[in-house]
Amino acid sequence: MENQDWISPPPPKDLTGQEIFTGTGASISDFWRFAMSDLRMNNTRGYLAEFLVANAIGLQNVKRTEWDAYDLLLDDIRIEVKSSAYLQAWEQPRLSRISFSGLRGTRYHPRHGYDPVGRGLNAHVYVFCVQTATSHETYEPLNVNQWSFYVLKRSVLLQHGRNSIGLQAVSRLSDGPTAWANLRAEILHASKLEVIEDSPWWD
Repeated sequence: MENQDWISPPPPKDLTGQEIFTGTGASISDFWRFAMSDLRMNNTRGYLAEFLVANAIGLQNVKRTEWDAYDLLLDDIRIEVKSSAYLQAWEQPRLSRISFSGLRGTRYHPRHGYDPVGRGLNAHVYVFCVQTATSHETYEPLNVNQWSFYVLKRSVLLQHGRNSIGLQAVSRLSDGPTAWANLRAEILHASKLEVIEDSPWWD
């Protein structure tokens, strides 16, 4: 396996949005409007939450990696970002219950497969982001004051012991919501003494 010639992708290019699809009059901005104009969509809201946290902690020119075991890296602090909202991109009979799933993930290496230990908490700190609007008329996803952020240590989630968690538990286990402007300080504080045993499983 080690002798195999691997196809390694180069780093992604920075796009301005003005690039044109060859043979068409369409631009990257047109594609972005097509794919991600609705920030209420679950996937897009998750990307937005990651971006807001990255911006809050001072990460510059960072790009998300789809298959990573965690979402963001601040120095050596691994951060997982989860998002939820009361309103969705579809009709709903009532406001959604705020919950966060997929807390535990399986580490993966393209040359060595999945970690045989299975699912685990792969970040030092978890940031739970709630878009708090309760009517579409007032929904402002670009307004950080409409978001609530909760920071939890890995060790606290280990004691919780489940793969999902509701807002009530998040609020109880954390120190309450953290202002967007204070996320960096709160993450640095929460990461102290948090340890992840993650030696390569292929050694």
